[in-house]
Amino acid sequence: MSLPQKNEYYTYADYYSWDDGKRWELIEGAPYAMSPAPTTTHQSVSGNLYAQFFDFLRGKTCKVFYAPFDVRLNAYDKDDTVVQPDLTVICDRAKLDDKGCKGAPDLVVEILSPSTARHDRVVKFNQYLKAGVLEYWIVDLDTKTLNICTLENGRYFTTVYADTDTAPVKVLNGCTINLSDVFAE
Repeated sequence: MSLPQKNEYYTYADYYSWDDGKRWELIEGAPYAMSPAPTTTHQSVSGNLYAQFFDFLRGKTCKVFYAPFDVRLNAYDKDDTVVQPDLTVICDRAKLDDKGCKGAPDLVVEILSPSTARHDRVVKFNQYLKAGVLEYWIVDLDTKTLNICTLENGRYFTTVYADTDTAPVKVLNGCTINLSDVFAE
């Protein structure tokens, strides 16, 4: 198949056929090229967060996944929105298949980079809200803060945590994340 063009509409079937060695996301049928490899700080923070989620979830029903991992937010409708969050927690195993997640995960983590900050804070925020993602975490490396957006009555309510705080995970009863360890160099 030909590579995606800016003003064309695509579905997951199209997305899945692209084989150009690049990573893409699809938002309501529009293709978005992913940024080059993340910085070492980004990778360190992602790994530290993953480790804490993984340790807590060992032996439990929920699972944590790291990018690249396809999340098809509207897989049972138009199937035209595919994102690759930095981390994803899924508690309903029926949403998992060999290609990733079909439907809204319970928790999504995006770690901001200069080239993706606006996209993550606006475009993906609205997509996650629309899909019904229960918790959306936005990690800001520049300010060393975590914004936790919690879905309540169809809206996200945001709480901000500093790098010295411990953040509760509402969708995982009893789970807290030590941000000092997350942001440790």
